[in-house]
Amino acid sequence: MSKFRDLVIGTAIASSLLVTPALAEKLGLGRPALPEEVAAWDHDVRPDGLGLPEGSGDVLTGEEVFSEKCAVCHGEFAEGVDNWPKLAGGIGTLDHDDPLKTVGSYWPHLTTAWDYIHRSMPFGNAQSLTPDEVYAIVAYILYSNDLVDEDFVLTRENLATFELPNAGGFFVDDRDTVELPKFSVEPCMTNCKETVEITMRAAVLDVTPFDATDDAAAPAAEPAPAVAAADPELIAAGKKVFKKCASCHKVGEGAKNGTGPLLNGIVGRATASVKGFKYSKAMADAGAGGLVWTEEALAAYLADPKGYLPKNKMSFAGLKKDEERKAVIAYLATFGG
Repeated sequence: MSKFRDLVIGTAIASSLLVTPALAEKLGLGRPALPEEVAAWDHDVRPDGLGLPEGSGDVLTGEEVFSEKCAVCHGEFAEGVDNWPKLAGGIGTLDHDDPLKTVGSYWPHLTTAWDYIHRSMPFGNAQSLTPDEVYAIVAYILYSNDLVDEDFVLTRENLATFELPNAGGFFVDDRDTVELPKFSVEPCMTNCKETVEITMRAAVLDVTPFDATDDAAAPAAEPAPAVAAADPELIAAGKKVFKKCASCHKVGEGAKNGTGPLLNGIVGRATASVKGFKYSKAMADAGAGGLVWTEEALAAYLADPKGYLPKNKMSFAGLKKDEERKAVIAYLATFGG
C-alpha cells in the first residue's frame, strides 16, 4: 500500500508541475490562445453596455419565457420560491433592519442582470438562452419591479442607458486607504477593553411563525349581492388579464385552493372565508373586521395589494391600469360561489 500511495502522490506532484505556465513553456507544451479562442470565452458585458449583442425582447414575451424557464426557482412574479432569490420588490427597504435586495431595489447596473442571466441561467442549463430571450427576461424583471409598462421593449441601446433606482447608492471601494491601515498595526492581545457588553442583537423579521389565530375557523360567507351584467368584451379582456393570476388562483367548475384561495364567488364575498385555505393573519383579521370584497374593495386591493392590506401573503405587485382591474373583476363576477 505504501508504494501505491507514493506513486499516487508522485503523480499528483508531477501533474501540478506540468500545468505551471513557466514549466509548460520551457518544455514546449501548449501555445498561446488565438484571438478567436479568447473571443469565444469572452462574454463579459460592461456597465456602459460594451459587449451586449444585438437583440431585443418585450415584457409579454419575457413573461412567457420566465414562466417556462425561471419561475420554478424565482416564482411566476419574480417573488422567489422557498430560499431561491427574489428578483422583484424591496424598493425602499435598504434602510430597514432586514432589507430585501433585488434587481429593482439594490442592483446598480442592469447590464449585470443581463450578463449573469446570459452566462449562468437557467440553473443546470446555463448559456442555453438566446440573446433575444435574455432581453425579454430582463424586460419582465423590470416590469415585475414596476419600473416599466407591459408594452416595454428592451434593446441593446436602451438597456445600456437604463438607470436602476439604486444606481447612485454605491461608493468607490476605499478599504485600501481607510481600513487597511487600521488592521495593519500590531494587534492588542491582552486587556484590550475594560468591559465587554452586547450592544445590539441580530434580528430576522420574515421568519416569525403565524399566531394561532391563523388556524381559527374562517367566518361564514354572506350571500353575494347581485352583480350587474357586464359587457362581454370587458369579460373577455378580463379573462386575458386573469392569466397573470392563474398560477396561484383558480376559477370555474372543479376549482380548488392552490397557492392562493379559489376565487369562485369572490365578488361580494366576506374576506378570508374560503374553507380549507390558510390565510395570513392580516387577511384573517380583515375578514373578522367585516371586510367584504365588493367591486370597489377588489379594485383598491388589486391596485396595490401590499399597500391596501399590509403583511398579507400575496406577492403580486398589483394591476396598475384601471381598465385591467375593471376587466378582471367583471370576469371574476361571472363565477358564482
